[in-house]
Amino acid sequence: MCGIYGMVSPSGSPLGCPQVLDTMGALLRHRGPDAHGVVQCIHGSIGAERLRVIDPSTAGDQPFIDPAEQVWLVLNGAIYNAQEIRRRYRDYPFRSASDAESLMPLYLDRGCTGFADVDGMFALAIYDLRTRKLLLARDRSGEKPLFYSHVGDEIWFASEMQALLKPVKQQRELDHYALRDFITFGYVREPRTMFADISKVESGTAMQFCRDGVQTQRYWNPDVIETQVNSPHDAVQQLDHLIREAVAKQLTADVPIGVLTSGGVDSSLLAAVAAHTAGADKICTLSVGFDDRPFDESVYARQLSTLLGTRHVEISASDEMLLDALRTVTTEMAEPISDPAVLPTLLLANEAKKHVTVVLSGEGADELFGGYPTYLGHLMAPHYQHLPKLMRTTIDQFAAWIPPSPQRKVSTSHLFKRFVSAARLPLAERHIQWFGSRLHPRELLIDNSELEVWTNDFPSTGDPLRRAMLFDYRTYLRDDLLPKVDRATMLRSVEARSPYLDEAVIRFALALQPSLKVRSMTTKWLLKQVARKWLPRSIVNRRKRGLSVPVSQWINSGLREEVDRLLDRERIADRGLLDAGLIHQLLSQHRRGSADHGRALWTIIILEYWFQHWFAEA
Repeated sequence: MCGIYGMVSPSGSPLGCPQVLDTMGALLRHRGPDAHGVVQCIHGSIGAERLRVIDPSTAGDQPFIDPAEQVWLVLNGAIYNAQEIRRRYRDYPFRSASDAESLMPLYLDRGCTGFADVDGMFALAIYDLRTRKLLLARDRSGEKPLFYSHVGDEIWFASEMQALLKPVKQQRELDHYALRDFITFGYVREPRTMFADISKVESGTAMQFCRDGVQTQRYWNPDVIETQVNSPHDAVQQLDHLIREAVAKQLTADVPIGVLTSGGVDSSLLAAVAAHTAGADKICTLSVGFDDRPFDESVYARQLSTLLGTRHVEISASDEMLLDALRTVTTEMAEPISDPAVLPTLLLANEAKKHVTVVLSGEGADELFGGYPTYLGHLMAPHYQHLPKLMRTTIDQFAAWIPPSPQRKVSTSHLFKRFVSAARLPLAERHIQWFGSRLHPRELLIDNSELEVWTNDFPSTGDPLRRAMLFDYRTYLRDDLLPKVDRATMLRSVEARSPYLDEAVIRFALALQPSLKVRSMTTKWLLKQVARKWLPRSIVNRRKRGLSVPVSQWINSGLREEVDRLLDRERIADRGLLDAGLIHQLLSQHRRGSADHGRALWTIIILEYWFQHWFAEA
């Protein structure tokens, strides 16, 4: 695991600011505090800050250079089929046992086409001096980040945006389409970022920058995977086998490994398989508890650890600790991350670093196997739409009568109100109404002309559930959940791995018929059938909660003065981007208790933090 960075002049001209490479490295050192390496010439420089996970010797330090000294490689991530690739190239003079080095002979042999054979999470850069081409590529699901920017005639790249922002002070331009994305979803969809001159390398692609421009090759497209029919029994057996294999591969490391657990089925299954594979004494389970009881699920993680016999580490996240984490993520991460779960994730990473270097995490299970209540809503929506008008009106009135309950995490009444609010809408619109930020760009943005029609990106054909889950895999998982986990863990030099995003598991899940994922009123039906082979029913059947924090209460209590400052009507009006009156109305309703606008207000709060620290500073 590393922070990678560099600058290349495809024209062959001398680099304009080669001296800032050291600054870029220093800004990424939290991703790799164990070793620093740079290789450079007059028209190109690349570097890596290494976290030693596999082959902790200096031989595994990056960058890697081919025997002819014509190709440079840096990689952030983990290659799970590295040994298989190495066996193909037995004659290559490997200098280390590093998984990253396995990609050098693969590239020398097959170029960009070789990435289709790579099983792992990665972001990499290869500078080929023979052709003066810079290659940037990312893994299928986007587990590892990679950003790039055109600086004059040069291409600069880095694992995190701040390494592209801070070395050179210049006027930055806001990407207004990205702003609309953030308001709609609470995150920005790749390849955009909030800065018009910084882009993300898209997941599942390889980009080649040369004198004549840029070429993008997509080696992974989840949309083209066709549904296959499996019997329930065969599907359970096959998924059980695939999860075992995925966990076994991702336990490969020369450092201690842990599992982030909530006591829910996803993380509990990973912990059970990991303890069985490596031995319970080799696995450390980690969880976080909260002072606010409706948000605290640490007791379930504790029970899981006792059941499995793992070494368990638990932290209690007070409001003060979470607010301190908020200050950290808003000042040390150049991307606005509106998911409140980034805060306890950072606290877990703080504690995890004392015990392990690698953690397994359950990202991807909900999107691939149908874990969100939203999917149940899509099943019920057609039935609701066909109810007699009088009955629908009565239900609407009843839903409106139910008072908001911000003190509860996700109450049944809250889910019911959300369902009724959007059940009549077309699939794409109701999906984001249930799943998005609850903000509407046409209402909130002062300049709402030429709004991008995001629904064009929603899968247009096929089973509604499959379309919704595929959209979440391609957006919410890729652009919200994975950045949240990567930035929070790597800020504390901890590598997070997601076994549910193993290539074989993804292919299997995307090809499953939706009826094996959501059955009757049961979400993640197939995954739960597998989990029953490993865990007691009390864990498998426990209602999904998720890792979250009480932002609705904070807005009215612990964060009240800060919210008043950030959402000051005059301050927002002066910027001229958002409707200050609408924001004031949302906040007033929330403060009075007549509505729970916590999620919408939190999105605006994070956006204002970002404007304050990153856009103004840049």
